[in-house]
Amino acid sequence: MLDRRGKGGRPPRAATGGRYGGVNQKIRVSLVLMALIPYKRSLTGQRLGALNERGCRVRSRLLFAVIIVAVNVAGILPGATQQLPSGGGPMPELRRGANGELKVVPAPRDSVPAPTRPKTSPAGPSTAGSPLPRVADTVGRHYQSLKVGPNQTYKAPSAAAAVAKNGDHIEIEPGQYFDCAVWNADDLVIEGTGPGVVITDKTCMGKGLFVIEGNNTTVRNLTLTRSRVPDMNGAGIRLDKGNLTVDAVKFIDNQNGILGGVAGTTVTIRNSDFERNGTCAGACAHGIYIGNVDLLRVENSRFSNTRQAHSIKSRAVRTEVTGCTITDGPEGTSSYLIEIPNGGALIVRDNTLEKGPKAENHTAAIGIGAEGVTHPTPEIMITNNNFRNDGDYDTALVWNVTATPAALKGNKLSGSVVPLKGDGTVQ
Repeated sequence: MLDRRGKGGRPPRAATGGRYGGVNQKIRVSLVLMALIPYKRSLTGQRLGALNERGCRVRSRLLFAVIIVAVNVAGILPGATQQLPSGGGPMPELRRGANGELKVVPAPRDSVPAPTRPKTSPAGPSTAGSPLPRVADTVGRHYQSLKVGPNQTYKAPSAAAAVAKNGDHIEIEPGQYFDCAVWNADDLVIEGTGPGVVITDKTCMGKGLFVIEGNNTTVRNLTLTRSRVPDMNGAGIRLDKGNLTVDAVKFIDNQNGILGGVAGTTVTIRNSDFERNGTCAGACAHGIYIGNVDLLRVENSRFSNTRQAHSIKSRAVRTEVTGCTITDGPEGTSSYLIEIPNGGALIVRDNTLEKGPKAENHTAAIGIGAEGVTHPTPEIMITNNNFRNDGDYDTALVWNVTATPAALKGNKLSGSVVPLKGDGTVQ
């Protein structure tokens, strides 16, 4: 059996304990002894007899008081270490009593808060004192992947939509789904896992193939086709709520490609195709028809063969169309390629535009403010576009009905085209 006793038969002192109650108390003793050095030197530097009697009494009392402090701090007197905190607490005070004598006044223990140790619960870490939110509350739950396919748990997109929770990721395997879905949860990502994911023919709520009722939805890498409803505005995507991002989606032969949008939101469309959408059999339906959102941004997308109505119609506060190809082709019967009926900021840049021989509106490729200006219109910038008129009629690149001057710069025109009708400059 090992002998745990030190030299001289005494147990060894703990590294952080000992007679003086730890490292902190040793430091306090050193400070007190340092305070004695100047006083000791003053006594040895002169004869005690040269001091007057009163000065001697004062110095003697002061020396006695300092020695008492040193003794208490060092723990020589019984129970001294119990009067001082073991470390980290407030220091005792030196005070002069009514009789002029100095005395040590320990810090009251009631003023020292009891130390607390962090606690861990099964639900996650928490801290004593001011409570911190649980990690799950701050970060949110991890998304769940809901797989859709003939051999998966969910056989159709609508089955996954019925159980989807906020943040879920819906993965749809290639195949043709005669289905529609209403997406109610927030922060969903709905995407095809490969080419050939087709949602077709069936509509929900009398609105469209996909009806978006949640916030911050992303749809990517699939095809939405043949949406029809009795009031003639069946949409590939009907947007009733929240921000929407559409990436690499094909909209083919729908009454509306995308319809909807509400104030305070953003709609972003990129890398997508819109072919043979639109109708004016009832009220006109368009390639995309976006409501009073804060921002519509269309990037690197293609619109072709739009029927009767507009390829892009936007009532957004700000509309940006960049890097797109928007053409009627030989069979397209569209009205405007881009219409901004209520004004608002407009940026049209680096696009290829074409009006075809069967276009039903010969006025212009881009119309701004034709239904009355209701949005502030701080800028209209039409730059670096290629526009070709393949019809045997005259047309304009821009028809500006607002009072904001349109700035046209660096555009290339071919066919019977004038650059601008209305206010603005051409460079």
